[in-house]
Amino acid sequence: MNRKRVQRLMQKMGLVGGAPGPKTSKPHPQHKKYPYLLKDVKITRPNQVWSCDVTYIPTRFGFLYLVAVIDWYSRRILACRLSNTMDVAFCTEALEEALGKFAPPESFNTDQGAQFTSDAFIGILEAHGMAISMDGKGRAFDNIFIERFWRNVKNEWLKLHSYDNIKELRTELKEYIDFYNFKRIHESLGYNTPEEVYSMSA
Repeated sequence: MNRKRVQRLMQKMGLVGGAPGPKTSKPHPQHKKYPYLLKDVKITRPNQVWSCDVTYIPTRFGFLYLVAVIDWYSRRILACRLSNTMDVAFCTEALEEALGKFAPPESFNTDQGAQFTSDAFIGILEAHGMAISMDGKGRAFDNIFIERFWRNVKNEWLKLHSYDNIKELRTELKEYIDFYNFKRIHESLGYNTPEEVYSMSA
């Protein structure tokens, strides 16, 4: 059995490999990078620090990309977008959605990916007066809260379901985000939900 046949059969059965997928944090050599500002900073309230990141979702119809904006204090997901291309637009749309619903944070943290160092994304952060912080190269733990959320998304939702089309995936993703924000309790939040912690303190 050759490689092409294996690929075709895996695609037909909705199977994907467990190897790392496409890089989602590729920097742009001409974009400005910002220092990491949050080392040893104590997070004590909502809207003190937000962060944003992109992850990939393997499906039988190809890779999709998911971007989310999270409040560090409450772990609440403030906005998310799904796209079949890893461009700047779906990242700025998620950011603008979050800013349209919630008060802007004091600081905003991302990795050094080209989407987040672009003029379009940085311009929105600067227009709202946020301090811009970026993870150090190869330092995933600088943005640990969004990394933990990706782990939850993949272990609690993605690995347990299969999807026939993107529309169905979007619908169930929204249902999972609502569950995560409004129903899923967190030990680190005193067994409260992200929404409860955000609303009590915002």
